[in-house]
Amino acid sequence: MAKETGTKLVAQNKKARHDYTIHQTYEAGIVLQGTEVKSLREGRASIVDSFATVDDGEVWLRQANIPEYSHGTWTNHSARRTRKLLLNRKEIDRLERDLNGSGTTLIPLKIYFKDGYAKVEVGVATGKKEWDKRQSLAERDARRETERVLSARRKGRR
Repeated sequence: MAKETGTKLVAQNKKARHDYTIHQTYEAGIVLQGTEVKSLREGRASIVDSFATVDDGEVWLRQANIPEYSHGTWTNHSARRTRKLLLNRKEIDRLERDLNGSGTTLIPLKIYFKDGYAKVEVGVATGKKEWDKRQSLAERDARRETERVLSARRKGRR
């Protein structure tokens, strides 16, 4: 069987970038059981309510929902179990330093397969206030409007 190449997105937390300011992102491997991998390959996962913690020098993904595999037997996994994330020691130490600051948290942004291996992208984040959210929406709308005007001008329209 040929080895997989490229990336395949499984789950994405779109609301995280709206609710949090992401300071730094890390790519981590994830420790999974066999039926979890099969369920992820079917594209079934949700990381909307999940978060990550650093406990005793290890990083753990909590509250991520990977539903039971449809064709599984008694060997199926529990859907919301805590899963270990695989990072280098330097990255874990840097994460611990960053998370010691007040108001910072570790949020999973997406789960994907990269060259056949399941990966999780986690970000060190701080929560946004309501006015921050409105400001970022206004900036995005202004950027879209300027792109629209520039595109029309390039095409010869006004």
